[in-house]
Amino acid sequence: MAAQFGRRLCKGAATTAVAAAAVAALSASQAPGVTVDGQGRQTTSGTAPSPGETADGGSATGNSPYYTDLPPLNSPNPSPTSGTGTIDPSAAEAGIPATVLDAYKQAEAALREKKPGCNLPWQLLAAIGKVESGQARGGRVDADGTTLSPILGPQLDGNGFALIKDTDDGAYDGNSTYDQAVGPMQFIPSTWKWAGRDGNADGRKDPNNIYDAALAAGHYLCRFDWDLSDRRDLRKAILSYNNSTDYLNTVLSWLEYYRKGTHEIPDGSGALPGDRSDNGTTVRPSSPVSATPPAPRPTPTPKPTPPPGKPGGAGPGPKPTDPGSPTTPPPATTPPTPTDTVDHLEAAGTATLTAMAGDTFDTRVAARAETDAGEAVAKVRIRFTVQGDTDTTFTGGESVATVVTNASGVAVAPALQAGEKTGAFAVRAVVVGRDIPGVAYKANVTERAADTLVRTGDAALTCTPGGEFAEQVGLKATYGGAAAGKVAATATLVTSADDPAVNDKGPYFKDADGKAVRSLKGLKTDADGLLTLPRLYADDTTGTFLLRVTTAGGATLTVELTVAAAENGNETGSGAGTGSEAPSPAPSTGPDA
Repeated sequence: MAAQFGRRLCKGAATTAVAAAAVAALSASQAPGVTVDGQGRQTTSGTAPSPGETADGGSATGNSPYYTDLPPLNSPNPSPTSGTGTIDPSAAEAGIPATVLDAYKQAEAALREKKPGCNLPWQLLAAIGKVESGQARGGRVDADGTTLSPILGPQLDGNGFALIKDTDDGAYDGNSTYDQAVGPMQFIPSTWKWAGRDGNADGRKDPNNIYDAALAAGHYLCRFDWDLSDRRDLRKAILSYNNSTDYLNTVLSWLEYYRKGTHEIPDGSGALPGDRSDNGTTVRPSSPVSATPPAPRPTPTPKPTPPPGKPGGAGPGPKPTDPGSPTTPPPATTPPTPTDTVDHLEAAGTATLTAMAGDTFDTRVAARAETDAGEAVAKVRIRFTVQGDTDTTFTGGESVATVVTNASGVAVAPALQAGEKTGAFAVRAVVVGRDIPGVAYKANVTERAADTLVRTGDAALTCTPGGEFAEQVGLKATYGGAAAGKVAATATLVTSADDPAVNDKGPYFKDADGKAVRSLKGLKTDADGLLTLPRLYADDTTGTFLLRVTTAGGATLTVELTVAAAENGNETGSGAGTGSEAPSPAPSTGPDA
């Protein structure tokens, strides 16, 4: 199919120079010591890598055959579809089927968390998937990511291939005599036994599932603490997957191509590769199964029966019907997948999405897949994506989640976890593998709030003129009875209970320069909802004063502060001096002053 499109670099004099230039640029950045041959392919001094470049004597695939098609000449980002809604052949060859692409990106995210030092790019998984199976045979997978038909390499019986006798009693490859590479990432059973992973959380490790296989391939490539951002480690990892320099160079070519950009295409619409490393050798019946079933044979047209009474059909009578040319059988078709039947998405009863910063959203986003008749479609993958200027994520810290619709056609996204950034954002749901309008949900994160504010102590807050208060004001904020952590608060010395203006006399706080301030903003409770205000000081004005503390959400607390001269020589607060000196008399405020 790729040859029909005329997009491969490996054939034709017109493309040889371009191929050589592209691979030469790649070899300069990715593979030291690699040169370019006359056909535009990378080579080294020998056909096999040096022993030091491989991890061990084996490989993930048992060194099975692979596809040798090189990337197309066209841009990696053509328009996926034309105006008629048909798939552009160049786009099909350059693009990656939606579910397959989703699997690669989920595997990258998982390895970023489990093995961050590996620096695994999803484009490397895409390059290997392209070379091993043509992206799962052009994306012929169901909603769970499992291939619609088996993808098996030739049996490794030593006849032109490696000799690997059966290790799984045919459990994975159906062959109880020899092993065969299995699935979209072409693992041999003996490797899958220890390398297999459950990438779609269905409780199974299935090499025929692209989510499982992509995650397993990621762990396999990262198993020796290699840093794949280092070109030497990258070479070692690829060679450990299939111990062939030609394989290495082909994968590197696709890796460089996908790094420049690619696009998503519908499942099942990808182009199938044309060239194989076994020189197009006819594959045994146990090798990769074609995604298109064989066309049925035409039914032979029966010969006309001679009319009664006319032996041999001689003489007058009705002429036999001319059978004409044999009827051409209709082209073979593949039954539509559930994804193919989806006409549109509907919001599934999702209400307004609102949560305070740091909280989990009470409502979860849900979408329903329907046919054009409004019937539910089960087993369809729905991708939910958090969009906008927000640090809100789904539970687990990811901004993208893919969920399969249930029997009612509904997919429910994981719970949203609000971040600290307040404001509006959106969650968008789309059908993986279909180019149909998605559904957007509006959401909002409000600042942390408290509905109750109380003092944590009950001691009277008193001070002598010119002194400092012995007690610091301690507070606790709650919301709905639970501690309200990280809630913004403001503390102000107000003029009176009815006048919130800042009082210019009486108690005060100090700023960093020691200057008096009577209003503090930017205060915040700790994780347990507790807040201790800075120490308070008094000027020479005596009397009763009010400290008002307010929080986001409307919680308010007013605290009385008393400034009075010491009685009987006993101070009620620290004096302006050492505490042994008598305080200065308060200024007279009477009419004779």
